[in-house]
Amino acid sequence: MLKLFYAVGSCALASHIALEEAGAEYQAVRLDFAAADQRKPEYLKVNPKGRVPALITDSGILTETPAILAYVAQVFPKAGLAPLTDPFAFARVQAFNSYLCSTAHVNHAHFTRGSRWADEAASLEDMKRKVPKNVGDSFALMESEMVEGPWVMGNAYTICDPYLFTVAGWLPRDSVDIARFPKIHDHHTRMAERPAVKKVLAAWS
Repeated sequence: MLKLFYAVGSCALASHIALEEAGAEYQAVRLDFAAADQRKPEYLKVNPKGRVPALITDSGILTETPAILAYVAQVFPKAGLAPLTDPFAFARVQAFNSYLCSTAHVNHAHFTRGSRWADEAASLEDMKRKVPKNVGDSFALMESEMVEGPWVMGNAYTICDPYLFTVAGWLPRDSVDIARFPKIHDHHTRMAERPAVKKVLAAWS
């Protein structure tokens, strides 16, 4: 059985939703970051990075959201979570998820995780001040150039959608109004109505 490690409020929400959408048999294990569960020896054996998500599979352990999402889509092809038979279309899915991981998430992380990049108090405060602009800019780009609507890739629901839903859920913390982005706002509203999303959110509450 697959085993997903997650923490409430983290990007692991995307992987959790994808597993539920795929109809996978899995166990979800909650870590408490406030108690530093991610730094305990037993978890570091699972993921030496000390982060979530981590997914234990029969073949080994996977980390990083884009990799886990791609794995779920490929292991459960009948769920139709990615255009697996079209290399270019699948690469576009990967490109969108990579942007969320490498840019949008990092822009958000500068608010609460600035110590990863700087030590000086002035530097940390400067990063925090830039978060609304940087996050807003990344979402403006996604709104205008990447999100096709009604789902990220158009008419087909894919592994991009739970990931966008997850990162867009952080916008209030970043002092960015999601209403600035009509397609993403509509996407977020419709995602929240999906049965799999409701089930996972209930488990996270």
